[in-house]
Amino acid sequence: MDPGELIAGRYRLISLVGRGAMGVVWRARDERLDRVVAVKQLLADASAREARIAGRLRHPNVIAVHDVVVHDDTTCLIMEYLPSRSLGESGTLPPDQVARIGSQVAAALVEAHAAGIVHRDLKPDNVLIAEDGTAKITDFGVSRAVGVGTLTSAGMLAGTPAYLAPEVAGGADADFRSDVFSFGATLYAALEGEPPFGFEDNPISLLHRVARGEIRPPQQAGPLTGVLLLLLRRDPAERPTMPEAAAMLAAAAAGEPLPAFRPRTPTMVLPARRVSRRTVVTGAAATGLVALGVVIGVLINDGTSPAAGERPPGAGPTSTSTSTAPAPCQARYRVGQSWPGGYNVEVTVTNNGAEPLNRWAVRWTMPAGHRVDNLWNGKVSADGSAVTVRNENYNGIVAAGQSITFGFNARAEGEGDRDEPAAVDCRLD
Repeated sequence: MDPGELIAGRYRLISLVGRGAMGVVWRARDERLDRVVAVKQLLADASAREARIAGRLRHPNVIAVHDVVVHDDTTCLIMEYLPSRSLGESGTLPPDQVARIGSQVAAALVEAHAAGIVHRDLKPDNVLIAEDGTAKITDFGVSRAVGVGTLTSAGMLAGTPAYLAPEVAGGADADFRSDVFSFGATLYAALEGEPPFGFEDNPISLLHRVARGEIRPPQQAGPLTGVLLLLLRRDPAERPTMPEAAAMLAAAAAGEPLPAFRPRTPTMVLPARRVSRRTVVTGAAATGLVALGVVIGVLINDGTSPAAGERPPGAGPTSTSTSTAPAPCQARYRVGQSWPGGYNVEVTVTNNGAEPLNRWAVRWTMPAGHRVDNLWNGKVSADGSAVTVRNENYNGIVAAGQSITFGFNARAEGEGDRDEPAAVDCRLD
């Protein structure tokens, strides 16, 4: 295909927009309707599937597919042309802007999941941002409709090792829950400037890192940190559903209190396993791997590790301490990922009473040389090593039987006691 060529007797190619592992995209003019469109020349292996899947979606935050034609024995999608930049080209963005973009993307993914479609290619390059701030998902080239065969069924792992969920990096099939993880990884990259597991020239090395849960704790996410850590939970059973994620991002974008989320009881433990020997499909994209999401797992886990009872490399043993304060207020303090000079902690506040919990305070003593840094979902005060975290207005009310979570990164001078359980006290404030 060349500039000036007429496709299907109607679409005149104007200029090349970009190339990816799944096809080539052109800017073109629909001479019948006198409008600019995008023409995507698909690879043969993806042709029938992508045309069928893309045609099922109609949502204001998904790039629309107008037509499917065949030109010189090659399937072409005729799509909406959106003057835009990708989220990957937008640089690091502030939390309020990421919340607005994320709420739009989540709404589109809710629609896709309701239609039985797993995207499997969620990453910043596949989110387009128009001049008016509208966000739209593109490239369903390696998507999978539930019950339909997939590109990976022949033993190939399609993905860009930086946005896959850990279970997918370990060899499991992608599903709705892995879309949630990749969505969280995409938002993480928009906030932090790189995916949770960083970048790695060797894709196999990166896949191993993802499968082990070697994450980089977020530093710039601010009020979105708690949401990110829920989306990026290593255990798929503990992640929110996409509708729940959409509700969280919509509330964050509107500056409203986040809806309560209580992780479901885990239904699976991720086993220790070697990264699958399936072929990693490579393409022409700058990432070096097929234009799909990949392994950006964030691990804020509750003691479940690659093998039952086994901690991932670089993380100390999970510490759990339960408040002895009388009902209705109870707190659980858990040490998660550890790294040189620091670690992260997640604290769950539970209302065990029959009435809504309006104001709460959690107190504990930090080890010598340790201090709280980058707290999310609360406000902190310290008197020496004694630390108190109180609710903010947006997370002050906890319904009966429900929980909220706050957390922080801790800076530590030396190795002293970072993995020891903290004596936690939760009380009404």
